[in-house]
Amino acid sequence: MAAPNAIKAITTMKMMSQFLTRPRSIPTQQLRHCAITVTPPAPSAPHVPVLCQTAIDYLQPVASGKYIDMTFGAGGHTRRLLDSCPDTTVYALDRDPLAHELAQRMSQENDYAGRLVPLLGKFSELPQLLQSLDVPRHSFDGMLFDFGCSSMQFDEAARGFSIAHNGPLDMRMDCGRSGSISAADVLARAEEADLARILRVYGEEKAAKKIARAIVEARSALQRIETTRQLADLVAAVLGDGQRLDRLQRPAHAATKTFQALRIFVNNELNEINYGMLLAQELLRAQGRLVAITFHSLEDTIVKRHINGNVIEGVANPLPLKYCGHDLTHDPELLESFVQSNWRQLHRHVIQPDATEIARNSRSRSAKLRAAIKIK
Repeated sequence: MAAPNAIKAITTMKMMSQFLTRPRSIPTQQLRHCAITVTPPAPSAPHVPVLCQTAIDYLQPVASGKYIDMTFGAGGHTRRLLDSCPDTTVYALDRDPLAHELAQRMSQENDYAGRLVPLLGKFSELPQLLQSLDVPRHSFDGMLFDFGCSSMQFDEAARGFSIAHNGPLDMRMDCGRSGSISAADVLARAEEADLARILRVYGEEKAAKKIARAIVEARSALQRIETTRQLADLVAAVLGDGQRLDRLQRPAHAATKTFQALRIFVNNELNEINYGMLLAQELLRAQGRLVAITFHSLEDTIVKRHINGNVIEGVANPLPLKYCGHDLTHDPELLESFVQSNWRQLHRHVIQPDATEIARNSRSRSAKLRAAIKIK
């Protein structure tokens, strides 16, 4: 969430005005699997929540407690939380309509009827959603974040998140519910310098300028990049055949950082995460518990700095917020109300999955969990 003194500079950027023009329509057949009416996978679909029991242990659910899962996904953490304490109530938020439908299904199961409240929206929409339900401030005993994409999003080719599955280059977590632009639209409209900055800031891509130049050249040749395979092949061609390794020294596709950067930008993820951390102080009662699971350094930096109190005018500082998402949202009153940390971290070192969990779920390898308690 951008600080008030940065909002004017951000919203007047040339890139922003370009992105906020009416986006080029994507063929209906490309988005048919991402429409809100699409039937999501059954709740029993393969999905392994990361650091699940660890998260519940740090939340320490209490009888008649009220909790909020800010990233419901496939519901693994929510289900474990509800099962761990039969008298708890969980509000389950997700911007993805498919995840929201899964939450609605779960709320109809006998064990969870009346105890699970599904909510559809982004973090920045949560205050309005709770207000409509007459839920007051400082009323939750715990809040859980599991940032990034869910396995369901990565595994569905039509969502456009995965390099491994060819599909339309969409990447919108909300399936376009809010009218946001797709990754293909960003590649088709952004100027070369802006593309390079997005790739460098959000993907930490060292070859950002080369990739941006190749995208613009392809665009000039009237070759609109509309599929994940087209983008992956283009980046691979630019960077050559040399093998890349990620931060954990694992083999990685050449386009991994490019995909990450576009996804973060399209979904305004860092601003939403920053706002979500502010909301935690607003919604948790004194001694309420926060658990946040992150999957890359940009996410973890925001969480760590909020918990440690390195926040200036509502923004974890310093953060690469100049190239924020196209759908910038902010609440000046909320931003101005936090000038210092009210958190006490519940562990000395960041929590990571052990070898057993990594062997069972390879996607957990980069996960980091931070837990804190609200002091007042």
